[in-house]
Amino acid sequence: MSKSKKSTVDVQGTTVSIVSSGNDDYLSLTDIAKYKNPDHADDVIRNWLRNRNTIEFLGVWERLNNSDFNPVEFDGIKIMAGLNSFTLTPKQWIEKSQAIGIVSRAGRYGGTYAHKDIAFEFASWISVEFKLYLIKEFQRLKDDENRRLSLSWNLNRTLSKLNYRIHTDAIREHLIPPEITPAQVAITYASEADILNIALFGLVVSTRVICGQPSLLFLSSSLAPSHPAQRLTAVIQFADLFVELYNPAWSTS
Repeated sequence: MSKSKKSTVDVQGTTVSIVSSGNDDYLSLTDIAKYKNPDHADDVIRNWLRNRNTIEFLGVWERLNNSDFNPVEFDGIKIMAGLNSFTLTPKQWIEKSQAIGIVSRAGRYGGTYAHKDIAFEFASWISVEFKLYLIKEFQRLKDDENRRLSLSWNLNRTLSKLNYRIHTDAIREHLIPPEITPAQVAITYASEADILNIALFGLVVSTRVICGQPSLLFLSSSLAPSHPAQRLTAVIQFADLFVELYNPAWSTS
């Protein structure tokens, strides 16, 4: 789980850590197990892994989500599951079957983590009531993250419109003489758009003439800013400049 983000939720007095990487969320089985036995959480997880139903569930999940899953080793584990002599730790499960649904993390903030699908199943084994509260708090966390992303998008939109107004006003007041033709005005805007494009993309944009007017300016996406907020701002600014290029009355600013 490289480049991960950590957050927590409180569920019936138990703090559960969540590590997010890309579109995947992994919840701490160690924290969930503490709801049942605060002093011996590892034993709770091992007892869960001894259950044949658990092994079958994990096997189905891995087959659906993991192309590197080892079915041969899994069949051997499945045969032994449920026997009194059968024991299995998370680390053994990961190493033998090449599983990705459960992750063992070392260090001060380590422990056993599992994909949310598996973590919710484990929580159900601990307590159905606890599972329902966990799902509720997890969804609340995701909703809050989505709201923050939406606010960030709106902020970038507002800033880009302000920047657009500054750019176009500066061009209109300082670069465009009153006696030039509309076609020459369009060329002036296109030239200034080239300057912005160099600053953001490191590339001079070529223009084409279609029906006697400059065409849209084509950008290379491979050279675009890597940060989504920068990319969004750039796209909106150029989109507004394109509108201004053809018909200033259509501008959103």
